[in-house]
Amino acid sequence: MKALDHEAIRLLSRSMGRSSEPSHFGDEECQLVLKDEGGRLIGWGRAAWWEPQDNYAPAGYYLSGVEIAHEFQQRGYASRLTAARLAWIAERAQQAWCVVNARNSESLRLQASFGFKEIARADHFGSVWFTGGSGVLLRKDLTGAAGNSTAELI
Repeated sequence: MKALDHEAIRLLSRSMGRSSEPSHFGDEECQLVLKDEGGRLIGWGRAAWWEPQDNYAPAGYYLSGVEIAHEFQQRGYASRLTAARLAWIAERAQQAWCVVNARNSESLRLQASFGFKEIARADHFGSVWFTGGSGVLLRKDLTGAAGNSTAELI
């Protein structure tokens, strides 16, 4: 991800009712973008070390965001970004973590397809609060084959 991608990421995020701000992303994290042949942003994803400092979610490497433009959804792009982020985490840790809004069934299905297991539910994990519902803390064991999943990398 380059600084010139930031505006496209902001616009994509806003179009989805979210507020991702790539200028706040850290330097020591996995940041990926997918573009079509014309250079238009298809989607982006990131993974990073996070220390939530709460009773449920431990410090570790977390999948910390993925967004795919509406017209490109359901084509495997989120799986592709997830596989790449898990491979990056597997080079650094034996477990990968993520938190997902319990109402986000698509994200929960995606994480399950990669072997993530539910650890806890709460109204927040660290600084992430779940408006109108609860969040799900998920963990994937990365020991053995790096990024091992049932989803295909395309």
